[in-house]
Amino acid sequence: MLDIAEELHRWVGQGRDFAVATVVAVGGSAPRSAGAALAVDAEGTVVGSVSGGCVEGAVYELCRQALQDGETVLERFGYSDEDAFAVGLTCGGVIDVLVVPVRAGDPVRPALATVLAAAARGETAAVARVVSGPAGLLGRALVVRADGSRTGGFGGRPELDRTAAAEAGAFLDAGRTGTLEIGERGSRCGAPLTLLVESSVPPPRMIVFGAIDFASALTRVGTFLGYRVTVCDARPVFATRARFPEADEV
Repeated sequence: MLDIAEELHRWVGQGRDFAVATVVAVGGSAPRSAGAALAVDAEGTVVGSVSGGCVEGAVYELCRQALQDGETVLERFGYSDEDAFAVGLTCGGVIDVLVVPVRAGDPVRPALATVLAAAARGETAAVARVVSGPAGLLGRALVVRADGSRTGGFGGRPELDRTAAAEAGAFLDAGRTGTLEIGERGSRCGAPLTLLVESSVPPPRMIVFGAIDFASALTRVGTFLGYRVTVCDARPVFATRARFPEADEV
């Protein structure tokens, strides 16, 4: 979901209702990894992607339905040998997609608004969401910041909140996105549930010294790979934005 944080943050600021579908598990060959998301607002506008196009139409309809009935759903998509034209992944893999309505008044909205704002600003934060387990917890979210502060939670389950916060903090320290299994009452106690933890961390820095042609090529590669690139040179005539348009700073 954090891969489309900037757009969703704008939607929250505009007061839009929307539903967000997130890949929460992948089996075999699949186009997108866990955390990839697609969102649909009340007007039918869509942003993001959960696959290479194979299941987007079906996921779009699930989002529209979630906006209508307010229900969080977990759907599995995979290739069908019996019906090659069924909705599924032609690459042969399987993905699980969690669809969550994020409307005004929905309990998950404040937590998601917090993590979307942090991710859009390039700040450090992680969000843990229940993707399987008791129906009343499905889709609930807890946000953890780098300073240990928390937003949201799992509906009056303080031990679960503490356990999830500790696990999400560990994912955040490593800059990881992935799933983990814990118990409904925290630690390994109670009915099992699965959390998807998505981490937002500032991009790594790349500092390039020397405003030459090699530096221009390296800047393009660094930007493509997700680095925040700074080009440095003591000669103002060479260190110009025109020569290094892809760099974040010159």
